[in-house]
Amino acid sequence: MSDPSAHITHDLTTVHQAFVHVMADVQGIAKKDQNTQQRFHFRGIDAVMNAVGPALREHGVVIIPQALNISTERYESKGGAGMKNSTVHMQYTVYGPHGDHFVGSAYGEAADSGDKSVSKAQSVAYRTFLLQGLTVPTQEPDPDSSVHERAAVQLSPIAQVKNELAELLTGANIDLMGFASWALTPHGGSVNISATDSVPAIRTLIDRVKADTDTIRGEVTGA
Repeated sequence: MSDPSAHITHDLTTVHQAFVHVMADVQGIAKKDQNTQQRFHFRGIDAVMNAVGPALREHGVVIIPQALNISTERYESKGGAGMKNSTVHMQYTVYGPHGDHFVGSAYGEAADSGDKSVSKAQSVAYRTFLLQGLTVPTQEPDPDSSVHERAAVQLSPIAQVKNELAELLTGANIDLMGFASWALTPHGGSVNISATDSVPAIRTLIDRVKADTDTIRGEVTGA
């Protein structure tokens, strides 16, 4: 029986040198797995490990995982199935043939209707660590190849007029808190600005400030 250690390059003195040799052996990994639901090809964890594993063994490199953080969330899918989503932060200690090591980490996220979301997320994290750590081309779209803008936040009509009033008061150098106290008085219209959902009431205050800014500023200051 042949000695498995015979293929290990013992002349390598550091884990970094061994890892470089693994990088040289793993130049690319084809996308052979297919997502049948969304019809796209992907590079699964088994494909990555089948490509990387022999190179790790050849050069005496061992990778030990450790979970730094695991968070889970339960929700229902569109079809009503109970799902569990898990996000993991994994740390990997990479040992060389002589015991020296370095540490890296990666995140993974996955969902499952059973009890496998954590293990799936760990597989995603390990795949990510290997692909990025070994600088394996992924053939994924570059992040700069597309852009998007956040949808504008649609404010309610009452929020819009309250913002308009606040901007008007700021521009007129009228203290906002003082104006709110003044608005609560009968002369101010007995309007609770923070609690009201009446657009006409706030609109009336806006019109009054615009029509007689100096007077209202004085009343607010003297209140």
